[in-house]
Amino acid sequence: MSLPFLPFSRPTIDEETIAAVGEVLRSGWITSGPKVQAFEAALSAYFGGRPVRTFNSGTCTMEIALRIAGIGPGDEVITTPISWVATANVIIEVGATPVFADIDPVTRNIDLDQVEAAITPRTKAIIPVYLSGLPVDMDRLYAIAAKHKLRVVEDAAQAFGSLWKGQRIGSFGDFVSFSFQANKNLTTAEGGCLVLNNEDEARLAEKYRLQGVTRSGLDGIDVDVLGGKYNMTDVTAAIGLGQMKVIDQVNAHRKALAEHYFRCFGPDFEAQTGAQLPQPAFETSNWHLFQIILPDQGPGTRARFMERMKAEHNIGLGYHYAPIHLFTMYRERGFKEGMFPVSEKIGRLTVTLPMFYAMTLADVERSVAAVKAVLAS
Repeated sequence: MSLPFLPFSRPTIDEETIAAVGEVLRSGWITSGPKVQAFEAALSAYFGGRPVRTFNSGTCTMEIALRIAGIGPGDEVITTPISWVATANVIIEVGATPVFADIDPVTRNIDLDQVEAAITPRTKAIIPVYLSGLPVDMDRLYAIAAKHKLRVVEDAAQAFGSLWKGQRIGSFGDFVSFSFQANKNLTTAEGGCLVLNNEDEARLAEKYRLQGVTRSGLDGIDVDVLGGKYNMTDVTAAIGLGQMKVIDQVNAHRKALAEHYFRCFGPDFEAQTGAQLPQPAFETSNWHLFQIILPDQGPGTRARFMERMKAEHNIGLGYHYAPIHLFTMYRERGFKEGMFPVSEKIGRLTVTLPMFYAMTLADVERSVAAVKAVLAS
């Protein structure tokens, strides 16, 4: 307990970025302005020139993508039960019906066999989630979408810098949503962006993010769609611009930390403990999270494990995520235990180990030693 607290996540903001935020605050222009435009341009370049618009959260980007796609009452959207609840909430927000498909026990992402089995004549879109930054099989995902004429809204909240066959997630596909919340690989404190297919969609996204307003000339203004208040500020965009300068080295360091996790756990860890490590997906994942599945010791397994990691080793853990379909609001919509058994098991036993840019290899060694000690006793 003499060692300092090791959290599961901690943002790193360098002094140059802090100074840039100060410049914005002194400039007199602190809401959406030149920094937002510069950040959007940098993101567009990162994604191969695709149109990108920024917002005050990753949540609203998915809602806006659904609205641009014309999805609403009477439509169904398929997604995973293992995600932050926002992924399903946005479907309800536009008046559509969420349909869950269980997850793959190895990747912990949505099972594309289950997706295809869940498609009905009312299905209009799929929202896959790239848990911990690991993409699904993108070729198969888009083959299913093309076969059934479905839109795809990629919840890539955790996948900034992840790859599929050498291409960055976001540089291809349909709508792609990213989160810049505080624990993400690239943060703006709060915020997100939506990668779109063309300038018409981008202009519509601009309307949806600011009350549906279109301006013309010096004093022309019109509203032709119902929008909200979702714009990013120059203060947060300045943080994003600073983060863009180091994102490749951030992701490279996370990969090195993940590789060291696997070395420290060793090849016999799973057989000896009954725990399950993530896939060693070093060619695709950005290693936003490093998660293990605990051996099942009955009710309270995870809570006891997390409590002992903190009390005995001063290490903080997270868990991502509780199964959405078992929340009260979703139970009231007819979902219940037993419907998605893989999601329910993993949602009950997953823990997120420390993984952030400022971590050292020694921190990884400390984390692994603590996990092994708690599981052994």
